[in-house]
Amino acid sequence: MDTAAANTRAARAFVRALAAAGVTDACITPGSRSTPLTIAFAEQDAIKPWLHLDERASSYFALGLARATGRPVAVLCTSGTAAANFHPAVAEANLSRIPLIFLTADRPPALRGVGAPQTIDQVGMFGISVRWAADLPLPEGDAAGTARFASFAERAARIALGDLPGPVHLNMPFAEPLVGAPGEHPPAGSSAAESGPPVRSLPIPAPADVERAAAALARARRPLVIAGPETGGLPEHEIAALAAALDAPLLADPLSGLRTGPHDRSRVLDSYDAFLRDPRADSVPPDCILRFGAIPTSKALNQFLARQRAAIHILVDLPGSNRDPDALATAILPGAPALAAAALAAALPRRSGSGPGWTDGWLARDRAAGEAMRSACAGFGEPFEGRVFTELQAALPAGTTIVAGNSMPVRDLDSFLACDAKPLNLVSNRGANGIDGVTSSALGVAAGKREPVVLVIGDLSFYHDLTGLWAAKRHGLDLTVVLVNNDGGGIFSYLPQASHPGVFEEWFGTPSGLDFSHAVALFGGRHTLARNWDEFRSALDGRGLNVIELRTNRAINVAMHRDAWAAAAGAAWAPVPVPASI
Repeated sequence: MDTAAANTRAARAFVRALAAAGVTDACITPGSRSTPLTIAFAEQDAIKPWLHLDERASSYFALGLARATGRPVAVLCTSGTAAANFHPAVAEANLSRIPLIFLTADRPPALRGVGAPQTIDQVGMFGISVRWAADLPLPEGDAAGTARFASFAERAARIALGDLPGPVHLNMPFAEPLVGAPGEHPPAGSSAAESGPPVRSLPIPAPADVERAAAALARARRPLVIAGPETGGLPEHEIAALAAALDAPLLADPLSGLRTGPHDRSRVLDSYDAFLRDPRADSVPPDCILRFGAIPTSKALNQFLARQRAAIHILVDLPGSNRDPDALATAILPGAPALAAAALAAALPRRSGSGPGWTDGWLARDRAAGEAMRSACAGFGEPFEGRVFTELQAALPAGTTIVAGNSMPVRDLDSFLACDAKPLNLVSNRGANGIDGVTSSALGVAAGKREPVVLVIGDLSFYHDLTGLWAAKRHGLDLTVVLVNNDGGGIFSYLPQASHPGVFEEWFGTPSGLDFSHAVALFGGRHTLARNWDEFRSALDGRGLNVIELRTNRAINVAMHRDAWAAAAGAAWAPVPVPASI
């Protein structure tokens, strides 16, 4: 069989197998070496192809789309530096456990390392950031070789959706001629193979591990339950029910899904980030800490937990995880968090629970802190960045997804989003915590959701991913962007660098002076400069690409944040009638 026919046959078999394995979306950037696969995707009715012009934006779009749907998304590019642009999204998908199938077209092995154009070393280029990597053979066109291509596709989808989901990488060389003349190799049909998509089974914790953890929890008199990001998603009520069975305070990261929704929120705390900043927090040490999911967003909470060396720390996470940077875990319970929570609740002795006043004391402090912080925020005359999320929480319909950018937005989400019965879906790229690709990720989420999607992002992060806005124009996506523009890197104003005025503004504050309205217009979006909260609320009701810019003053916002946190801590640690047993 000639080379072009072999390429076509292998690519079609590969794409059909991806469809059979449950892949419904592929993000594709133009290029020559990837032509056989691009055409195969275009022919395959079961997979929606999403055209992008920028590999980094494409890969982050795929990440958001896979996050929204829970299904693996294929990401295809040509050879050379195009593949290297995938690396940031690979790193995020690895740490956030997002199933992505990265496909990098390549030159034949004989052309590698000999100066052939557009050829770099792509084999294993993503290192340990992928669950599996393979360098596929050149297509030969025979039945056995074609079946092998299909098996690579099936295996890639299965591993991406495994017990520890994440990215996989297939490097796929093709020799020239890449394709034949039009009509020379007509498709044999675009229907998928008969195997059917894999069903992801959640890992069940071992009974012996559950019994040991339940025994430790039953002995605790001062338990704390921590729900970090990525607690497994559904069902959130299992973790809340366990906290109720333990009569334990539940410190819920907003990205855990436990702050909002109809589940039992009676023990959920939402203002701990403010009152744990106070040294008096060490006067209420827990004796047993049960943490689900990833590291919490709150630095104050993480520092508080790191000081509790005398406590038992039980970490619940998927098998193969090691998310314990402070080496606190005295016991690890491998398993899907929701399943582990249900198993622990069932294994607890009938009489379990905290000591007198323990949980009531935490809840009283949290209520006092939240009320004081909200009162302080309402009195600020200047637009306050922390108020963005309280405004969105009040205005947005149930089921809305809020994507929080890294740096300050996700921290403000943590500090200022209150517990509420109205369900909101809250997401952020907290795997590698990068400011790159955030807009593209949000557009990917929008592509996979029926409900509204709102992105809250800082100006530097927005600038970093401007090319990603093209996807909104190309694919007709609805995305509201709240652009918090403090003209620079606002988060550095909270760090020690801010005390060095000689270098701070140029090298850390980094004001750009950009007028983003021109960029929004370039991509066919609508731009509104909201000068007050009334204008902000009015601008929220927009279709298509809708960018609402809030311009804030970095120095004033730092002062307002500190005033709000101080008010919260002062109220939380004011004398309250808490039993001495605490």
